[in-house]
Amino acid sequence: MKNQNKPIAVEGYPFIGLFGFVTLVFAMIGWGFLTFLALLLTLFTVYFFRNPERVVPEGDDLVIAPADGKVIFVGDTEEPRYFKERVTKVSIFMNVFNVHVNRAPCSGKVVEMYYQKGQFLNASLDKAAKCNEQGGILLETDKGSRILFVQIAGLVARRIVTYPVIGDMLKTGMRYGLIRFGSRVDIYFPNGSDVTIRLGEKTVAGETVLGTLP
Repeated sequence: MKNQNKPIAVEGYPFIGLFGFVTLVFAMIGWGFLTFLALLLTLFTVYFFRNPERVVPEGDDLVIAPADGKVIFVGDTEEPRYFKERVTKVSIFMNVFNVHVNRAPCSGKVVEMYYQKGQFLNASLDKAAKCNEQGGILLETDKGSRILFVQIAGLVARRIVTYPVIGDMLKTGMRYGLIRFGSRVDIYFPNGSDVTIRLGEKTVAGETVLGTLP
């Protein structure tokens, strides 16, 4: 699976190459101010697509944050696609300065996936979970628990990238995708889970514990 040991996500290479080339052209022409702006854009693109290593906590049934960002929702909600009942949802909003590589919240087998075309509303809005472009993975653990995590595109983010396919095995903290330029990830816990993360807390993908599965 891509991006497991690369310091820069491969999806960023074309952008970095393009902006770097533009910077070089401006420098050769002698356009100092434009060269400076293009260099800043190149450096920001490298920063945006950074892919740092993380220390994944060990423990039975732990659910780890799949995204860097801020928790903007914790509570019960209807999940009509797979659970078909009220379950606990945690929403993590990523701004453009967060790491955008997403990581598997727990170990298990990918049993279902979906992709939905949609709008590009501000990802922090409640209705973004229904209206926005998104892609979801339903994971089943060795103990039979199922957890759903959904990448949601935002106002600026227009590209969801997901690496696994149905049948793949994921390990806790494994990189499984990314969303370009600001977005959100929703995690739907099965009933009986103990969700310990709180509204407003900051998360680090692959490190912050959100709770435990039943």
